[in-house]
Amino acid sequence: MSLQQKLLEDMKAALKAGQKERLAAIRLLRAQLKDAEIAKGGELSPDEELQVLTSAVKKRKESIEAFASAGRNDLLQREEEQLAVIQSYMPKQLSPEEIDQELAAVISQVGATGMKDLGRVMAEAMRRLRGRADGKLVQELARRRLS
Repeated sequence: MSLQQKLLEDMKAALKAGQKERLAAIRLLRAQLKDAEIAKGGELSPDEELQVLTSAVKKRKESIEAFASAGRNDLLQREEEQLAVIQSYMPKQLSPEEIDQELAAVISQVGATGMKDLGRVMAEAMRRLRGRADGKLVQELARRRLS
C-alpha cells in the first residue's frame, strides 16, 4: 500500500472515529504531498515522499519551539499531537548511539580530521540517515566527534 493510499484509509478511519487532530494532520500531509506532486509534475518517489514528511516534521518542531517560548500551551498541545501523527508515517528513528556509530563510519569514509570537515561529514551523514534521524541531533553529534 502506498503512502497516499495509507493516508486516505487512515483519514477515513480518523473521520469515523472523530479524531479531529489526527484528521487535521493527515489532511495536511495529503495536501503537502499533493503540492509536491504538482510542483514536480508527476508522482513522487518514496524518497521524495519522505522528504515531504521530513519537512512537515521539521515545521511542526519549529512551531512547538515557538509556541513553547510564547507560552501558548493550547497551540503547543495541538502541534505535539499532530507531530506524533506525522512521525507515525516516518521510518523508525535511530537512537543517538546508532547515529553516532553511523557518524564514525562517515568520518572514516570522508577522511574528516576536524571541524573544517563538518560540511562534508554532514552532507554524507544526512544522505545516509535521511528520514531516520533529526538533523539537529546529527549535527550536534558530528560536532562533538570532530572537536
